[in-house]
Amino acid sequence: MRATMNTAAVTLLLGAGAVLALAPAGAQSIAARPEQLQYGPLRFEVPDAAKFRHELPGGIVAYIAPDRSLPLVSVVLHLRTGAFREPAEKPGLAAMTAKLMRVGGTAKRAPDEFDERADFLAAQVGSSSGNTSSRVSLNVLSTALDDGLDLLFEMLRTPQFDEERLSVEKGKVLETMKQRNDDAGDIQAREWSWLMHGRDHFTSREATAAELESITRADLLDFHHRTYGPERMVIAVSGDVDAPAIAANLRRRLQGFRAAERLPWPPEGPEFMPEPGLYHVEKEIPQGKVSIGHRSLQVTDWFDPEIPALEIMNDILGGGGFTSRLVKRVRSDEGLAYGAYSTFGLGNYWTGQFGMGYASKNPTVAFAMEILLEELDKIRHDPVTADELAVAKSSAIDSFPRAFESAAQIAGTFANDDLISRPHGYWTSYRGRIAAVTAPDVLAVAQKHLKPEALVTLVVGKWDEIAPGDPQGRAKMEQFAGGKVEHLPVRDPLTLEP
Repeated sequence: MRATMNTAAVTLLLGAGAVLALAPAGAQSIAARPEQLQYGPLRFEVPDAAKFRHELPGGIVAYIAPDRSLPLVSVVLHLRTGAFREPAEKPGLAAMTAKLMRVGGTAKRAPDEFDERADFLAAQVGSSSGNTSSRVSLNVLSTALDDGLDLLFEMLRTPQFDEERLSVEKGKVLETMKQRNDDAGDIQAREWSWLMHGRDHFTSREATAAELESITRADLLDFHHRTYGPERMVIAVSGDVDAPAIAANLRRRLQGFRAAERLPWPPEGPEFMPEPGLYHVEKEIPQGKVSIGHRSLQVTDWFDPEIPALEIMNDILGGGGFTSRLVKRVRSDEGLAYGAYSTFGLGNYWTGQFGMGYASKNPTVAFAMEILLEELDKIRHDPVTADELAVAKSSAIDSFPRAFESAAQIAGTFANDDLISRPHGYWTSYRGRIAAVTAPDVLAVAQKHLKPEALVTLVVGKWDEIAPGDPQGRAKMEQFAGGKVEHLPVRDPLTLEP
């Protein structure tokens, strides 16, 4: 209660201070309307990445951003392991390894002892794994930093993968598997991934119950031994630290860290090529869920002038929220859905995806789809308006400083640059490149990179209500994809077979 009261008191004092700081020395006129308010130019300098960068043993790089405002420290270690290093017959092994690193004890402490020690220190210690990288993390009071780092590096270097905890975690995953057809969004995500990347690439592999059961403690030990090492590791540290001191601390703890097996980098992309068309999965829901898209681009040059033009194009089409064309037409004008969106993903290691999506009442799915395709066609054939261009560019430029508004974001942004091989100079020229985008630039990238003939469309919902369209006859599903639809099977949640 005392902490809560103190926090509230500090908040009130800070608020009062802000009001006093903003109070004018003399009387000033107040604008009659919001649009009459005038602001000075936004001044923001991108932090210099070199000032935060520290070299550690074995080629490890750490970005350290001190912030003494609170007695808290965040440490995140990014490692080059993940699903791409799993055997194809054991999907989920990387995620299970990361999970058991945290809950399965260490060479020094049994699982319960590790948990109790973390609780005593009020430390959050975590481990997780993705497709192309894994991370271990620590959030702790600066007064307990050394003890917290002891736990973090115990977990990283000497996990024990307790058999009983492994059995519990496998049971939790199995229960999740049993429910993976319950939510239409889960079905949509799984089938869309398969339509884009096929079933064999590590980004889209889904474990069956039998494959889950096959994962053993020996598998976890082997995966950790083979893939967890210091190679190309990137560390982000922020908070109440002295940069030279924490760098020296990390150097000491990383000495002698055993190297992992070498593997070619970057990972191979999917060989699978999406097949354009209309696909459907039956699901008894009142609103059909729709995904539309195709493969997009891989970044080869972060300073390619097409990249900012694509960002602005996508913002105007459907990435800009309430100011975007898709939201205005689908939500505001027609009331067909709560929202609609578009994304234009740029892949780091292989092509990304362009996508549009929405959820609408079954009878209006077709009409909403017609609108999305109309807007896709429009942005490919007509220049965007001056107002649209100005709003999208201002949004990108004005929100840009948020990427660096805290010490954690500074360290995290620069660490991510190293992970994906993005030059730090990308940020210093970002606003200028956005400001230089013109309406002809937007039209050119839309015509070049939006490909209606390559669209894959996935609909999850009740087909006998979706197919006929709305009672007003504004659109029917038969008008898309030449009237052809491939009905995908509803798969068994444990075997993923029809």
